[in-house]
Amino acid sequence: MSREEVGVGRVVLAGAPLGNIGDASSRLREVLAAADVIAAEDTRRLGRLVKDLEVTLTGKVVSYFEGNEEWRTPDLVNELAAGATVVVITDGGMPSVSDPGYRLVRAALDAGYPVTAAPGPSAVTTALALSGLPSDRFVFEGFLPRTGSNRRSRLKELAGEPRTLVFFEAPHRIAGTLADLVALFGADRPAAVCRELTKTYEEIRRGTCEELTTWATEGEPRGEITLVVGGAPDRPAERPADDELRAAVAAREAAGESRRDAIQTIADQYGLKKRDVYTLVHS
Repeated sequence: MSREEVGVGRVVLAGAPLGNIGDASSRLREVLAAADVIAAEDTRRLGRLVKDLEVTLTGKVVSYFEGNEEWRTPDLVNELAAGATVVVITDGGMPSVSDPGYRLVRAALDAGYPVTAAPGPSAVTTALALSGLPSDRFVFEGFLPRTGSNRRSRLKELAGEPRTLVFFEAPHRIAGTLADLVALFGADRPAAVCRELTKTYEEIRRGTCEELTTWATEGEPRGEITLVVGGAPDRPAERPADDELRAAVAAREAAGESRRDAIQTIADQYGLKKRDVYTLVHS
């Protein structure tokens, strides 16, 4: 179905400041002022944003968040059919990046409507650039599972990933996540906790996973957090002493892994044969 057949509506993904209002572009102001419909993750935050930007909205404002994204998307496609320009804006950063937007993008494209963007800040690339870790190749994993066992399962799958990893994490879970990283990635894996990016109390903590675990446990960090973790070493680490290998397996068991899986992970980490580590642990 062509654009001419379905109308002239379009979707605009609008990048919102992460915290510092000075990062808002002039294009963002123009897009918000001209929109026929604004689908906002939080309508109250949108209200504060347009007040700070001194923008007068003439279009209709509707809420568009995780809880209503599925059933509201068809309504927004109907707006497109009527020729409306629908702007999607989240609390901060680019829509559809671990935020509402993807469903509408997919639905609009499937129906033949154009999708464009008024680009803005992104917590993912901002944290990556500030982390001091390699940024030429990276993987964005969004939010990790909330429960400890599921989180550890996901991290176990990523332990051998050679590219830099970027996660979003809640402040009340960051200490547990870092502790799991120590157990599954190793205490010396480099990482950076990027907190409250571009805001008054911005804080970037760089160090090993073990150092950051201590900091998070003692300091109870608050605010929005982006976690950047260095990729796995290209070569297996130098083989530790027997007692250290046993302790490493025990630490993974304490973190929730089965002994079989813990032995396999340690064997992979140091380029050893699984049966050799098994014999060592049971000797």
